[in-house]
Amino acid sequence: MAPGWMQILVVVVVALLLFGGRGKISAIMGDMAKGIKSFRSGLKDDEDDDASPDAINVTPEKDKA
Repeated sequence: MAPGWMQILVVVVVALLLFGGRGKISAIMGDMAKGIKSFRSGLKDDEDDDASPDAINVTPEKDKA
C-alpha cells in the first residue's frame, strides 16, 4: 500500500524540524553528537592510559636463611 499525501507531509515536517535550518531541535541534535564524540574520545584516552602502566614490583623478598 502506497503512503498517502498526508503521511508524506508529516514525514517531511518531522524531517524539517529535526534536521532543517537553524531550529532548536537541530541544534540540540548537533550538541548531542558533539557530546557523544567527546565521550568516546575520553574513553579512548582512558584505555590508552591503562594499556601501558609502569609495573612496580611489590613482591616481598624472601629471607636468605
